[in-house]
Amino acid sequence: MINPSTICSSGPEEDSVFQELLENHLPLVRSIVDRMKRKLPSNLETEDLYSIGLTGLVAAARNYRPSQARTFVAYAAIRISGAILDELRRTDCLSRASRSKARRLSSARSKLEQEQGGSVSDDSLCAEMQMTPGELIDLMKEVRAVTFISMDDTGEESDLENSSMHEIIPDDSCDPPLEVLVRKEAISLLAQRMAELPDTPKKILAMYYYENMRICEIATSFKLTESRICQIHTQTIGLLRDFLAKQLA
Repeated sequence: MINPSTICSSGPEEDSVFQELLENHLPLVRSIVDRMKRKLPSNLETEDLYSIGLTGLVAAARNYRPSQARTFVAYAAIRISGAILDELRRTDCLSRASRSKARRLSSARSKLEQEQGGSVSDDSLCAEMQMTPGELIDLMKEVRAVTFISMDDTGEESDLENSSMHEIIPDDSCDPPLEVLVRKEAISLLAQRMAELPDTPKKILAMYYYENMRICEIATSFKLTESRICQIHTQTIGLLRDFLAKQLA
């Protein structure tokens, strides 16, 4: 979550005014979030909305000018609520048309539940919304809500006792275990072979790859020409590449 104390204004002369506006109007963000939260899905985290609202407050504090007709509170309220709505629209999985259909379906279901005093059948929904069963099925698929689950939830239907979603769902950002093992073995073999290199090639590799020295700097250090340093470097890399290919074949 954004920490207001870490946000700086655009110039040192306005810093004190900027910080004062932020600190004095933090409760305004919380008030707007609490009011908007009543009309939003329960799966939205209040602190996430508060963090987004803070970005609106920051933008208001940076752009507000006392000469404006409206007060800072009125101006900031618009920026805060606007920032939250923009983020909700950006992350909304449904289009505006689909959202409208979802509201229509929800209203029809609520109406029938009140009239019938219980669960509503698909036939009743079809009659209420003047749809065929196939059209109702398509509509339900279109507006089906996204289900949010906890990654730490073990799940009642899990076949693995005491296993969380972290352990069940594969992480595509991680390399396969076999590739990790092969890489570790290759690094170990290279380290052993590099330790056996003559002193000059070993130092050139260390200066180039670990000390980030340029070829001209290395050449000056060894009192050799740059072309000679490049030659030694190329030969050494080729030697290590051939060695590794044989070891891992």
